[in-house]
Amino acid sequence: MEKNVIIEAKDLVKTYGEGETITYALNHVSINVYEHEFLVIVGGSGSGKSTFLNMLGGIDNVDSGEIFVNGDDIVKFNDKELTLYRRDSVGFVYQFFNLINDLTIYQNVILAPGSRNKAKAYSLLERVGLKGKEQKFPRQLSGGQQQRVAIARALNKYSEILLCDEPTGALDDASGKEVLKLLEEIHNEGKTIVLVTHTKEIAGMADRVITMKDGKVVKEEINEHVIKAEEVEW
Repeated sequence: MEKNVIIEAKDLVKTYGEGETITYALNHVSINVYEHEFLVIVGGSGSGKSTFLNMLGGIDNVDSGEIFVNGDDIVKFNDKELTLYRRDSVGFVYQFFNLINDLTIYQNVILAPGSRNKAKAYSLLERVGLKGKEQKFPRQLSGGQQQRVAIARALNKYSEILLCDEPTGALDDASGKEVLKLLEEIHNEGKTIVLVTHTKEIAGMADRVITMKDGKVVKEEINEHVIKAEEVEW
């Protein structure tokens, strides 16, 4: 069965500096993301993986290239259109959670851009294992719990795409595995997930794995033997 392309990134270029000091964060990168796919992009620091994810999320601008999301080229969006795109079309999970420390975790979930459903926030927090902690503040939670709040926040909108930037990077092994199990469940329910990481072992969970280095795609492979989150060891 032919897969539907949900994101088509074509010939993306992003540079810093100029002349002899120019550095390519992205050097003519083209990547498709398919509907309901779990795509993992691996690479070391400076490989361009997080820059690419920020492009998909409408957070960073490209120097040249095209990014079609459900047929619309977001590179051509104006500021208002980008704001609506970030609000409605993508959920974002960051390495360092990006929670507002002066708000309760319930408030963090309902007040995030695009988080429209207050009643759903309670069920989401229950789902991520935080029932009874709705009125706690982020500083009262462990790192793993804070990341689960961030995932609940990302899910409390109507977006079909979840972008994850090193979601286990700031966590210990046990907490990291809990987050991976949650992402696995979300993917199995039909969400498209793009996850970037320097932890190669996580790639075992992916439907497809892309390796980046020095701003380029250097390898792409279908994962013939997908493992469960509980089997990931690092």
